[in-house]
Amino acid sequence: MLHVIGTTAAGLSGLASAQRQLLDGAAVIAAPSRLHHELHASAQLINTDQPQAAIEALALELAAGRSAVLLASGDPLWFGIGRLLLQHFSAEQLRFHPCPCSMQLAFSRLGRPWQNAQWLSLHGREPDALAACLQQRPEALAVLTDPGRGGAGEVRQILRASGLEAAYGFWICERLDHPKERVIELASTDPLPEDLDPLHLVVLIAKAEPLAAERLPLFGIADGAYHQHADHPGLMTKREVRIQLLAELDLPSAGVLWDLGAGTGSVGLEALRLQPALQLYAVERRSGAVPLIQANAQRLDVQPAAVLQGDARTLLAELPDPDRVLLGGGGAARAELLAALLPRLRAGGVVVIPLATLEAVAELRPVLEAYGLQVSLMQLQVSRGMPLAGGTRLAPLNPVVVLRGCRA
Repeated sequence: MLHVIGTTAAGLSGLASAQRQLLDGAAVIAAPSRLHHELHASAQLINTDQPQAAIEALALELAAGRSAVLLASGDPLWFGIGRLLLQHFSAEQLRFHPCPCSMQLAFSRLGRPWQNAQWLSLHGREPDALAACLQQRPEALAVLTDPGRGGAGEVRQILRASGLEAAYGFWICERLDHPKERVIELASTDPLPEDLDPLHLVVLIAKAEPLAAERLPLFGIADGAYHQHADHPGLMTKREVRIQLLAELDLPSAGVLWDLGAGTGSVGLEALRLQPALQLYAVERRSGAVPLIQANAQRLDVQPAAVLQGDARTLLAELPDPDRVLLGGGGAARAELLAALLPRLRAGGVVVIPLATLEAVAELRPVLEAYGLQVSLMQLQVSRGMPLAGGTRLAPLNPVVVLRGCRA
């Protein structure tokens, strides 16, 4: 029988008495080299710093009928050596004795429930996995860092590149359960500790209190500053695209702006920060859109003329004629919606339509041309810097085609 005993950073001093008895009675002990000085000299020691070689040595000892104990970290079956052991030994040959894993210890130190927390390991993985997870806007996320790839520094780079640095509290938990454990929260401007221990993980906690409106930029606000739909987090117009759409709208100092398919309201609300005298009418079909967009308006300290929920085709009659239109929704009925709004567009008016597919361009461009608008087209391809092997690589966002029509 091979007893696999989990340990914390406290080492042998953190073991329960029953586990200590197993250790004291073992003829063979497999453990990482950092624990060898704590073990009794009478046992045969196997170094687990090279797991495969250690497993082969243990197999020989078990075949000879000798009792063995393997000391692992945390819960051996949670990102531990347990998976490898089960590939080489039968379940009947193994008995696991887990201790609290690093994630449990981290949330206990923060004094937060963790039943809804998510976790992600970066050991040997590309940083895209973390970037994708962050776009789902988890309430709390424990990141098992890979010190060989930058550790907490890599996590911070990805958080910043994702535009979510302001949305999360950033906690570093080092040497958990060790007498010299350290748990610290870092502000975005704080440097990483110079003496950061390789044995650490990062916990990201969503902030309840956002930045005050006066501390936000005039436009190009970070994605993380916005409330988002809980059932579709991350599905919002990204910061770089927002900036270009605002430029394409060529905002007047006054007039009426329709934001159809407003989503979180981000583009229209930033338009109000640039031109406060505009009248913004935001329309979104998704349930819960009105309180969400209103909450984002309050966050940005702007006031739309109206925020409406429902099918834009049936709501256009309630709106004053527009000077500018951002058409971000409409779905399968987008061409019908465009044809319905164009007769209402005032002289000199502009329609801007961000699109994800070339088929949509082929569908909508003829509609603009049929109503006599001057049409232009551009593709926006943005990449964000992501850490890679001590350097930086460019991770592309989904390309966006921007279709623009202007009435003379």
